[in-house]
Amino acid sequence: MELFKELGKVALGSKLRLFTEMFTNDAARIYSLYNIDMQPKWFPVFYVLSKGASKTITSIAKEIGHSHPSVSTIVGEMAKKGYVFEAKDTSDGRRNLIALTEAGAEITAKIQDQYADLNRAIEDISSQTTYDLWKAIEEWEYLLGQKNLLRRVEEQKKLRESGNVTIVAFKPEYYDAFRSLNVEWISEYFKMEEADYKALDNPQEYILDNGGHILVALYNGEPLGVCALIKLKDSKYDYELAKMAVSPKAQGKNIGYLLGTAAIEKARQLGAATLYLESNTKLKPAINLYNKLGFKKVAGNPTPYERADIQMLLELK
Repeated sequence: MELFKELGKVALGSKLRLFTEMFTNDAARIYSLYNIDMQPKWFPVFYVLSKGASKTITSIAKEIGHSHPSVSTIVGEMAKKGYVFEAKDTSDGRRNLIALTEAGAEITAKIQDQYADLNRAIEDISSQTTYDLWKAIEEWEYLLGQKNLLRRVEEQKKLRESGNVTIVAFKPEYYDAFRSLNVEWISEYFKMEEADYKALDNPQEYILDNGGHILVALYNGEPLGVCALIKLKDSKYDYELAKMAVSPKAQGKNIGYLLGTAAIEKARQLGAATLYLESNTKLKPAINLYNKLGFKKVAGNPTPYERADIQMLLELK
């Protein structure tokens, strides 16, 4: 057990598995103590059926939180033991109903003393503990139901890796990255258009000299993300968030969000009241990002892009 002391909470799964095995081994012996020939894994199915009503495998699976194949396997094992039988539903011939046999019903009567003794034994353990294990399990189940452990680890991974991201202003040395990252994603989903060539071939003239800005995301010093703030002329909006691109090898590192928030802050520093963008609904991760950043859908603005089928706006003031 020194391993668990050394690893701590990161070994939670392994510790719970050992804890469960300990209970399962004791459970098998407890059934023998009461002369009941039952496998611990059968118990949830048995208990549901012991309440009297016949049920389909689907309804049993839903009630006990198991998969359909798992319940089907258990029912098959219990049927071989002679504890359950399967019959056609008289009201719906397409369904099979599962019920306890006479032998299964006999266990229902025999197991009552086991229930009572087991409950008192567990209460005795609980009276000697500082924390209520049952309530703790319920709390964990609720929280993991809201957001599972995988999702929580993914979020922590993003936070850790985002610490290696630095957002810097554009320099000529980042020109190749600005162009190649954008050409890569545009060419993958669409085709390069005239407005793309204007911005990507001449960023200094088209964006920077016209009052715009380009931001570059460096991951461990390597430029893996870019975006531009284009000063809008002859428009009711102030700036356009455009040419945002993140290298595929950097996806999942929160770079898009960091670039977006940096661009919004830069627009505020420039005194902008509105930040506008155009995109395509095919790009679901990008649309989700814009929604997360606070952009709302708008319509009716002229666009130079054939691919643009959604326009969004962020009010900064």
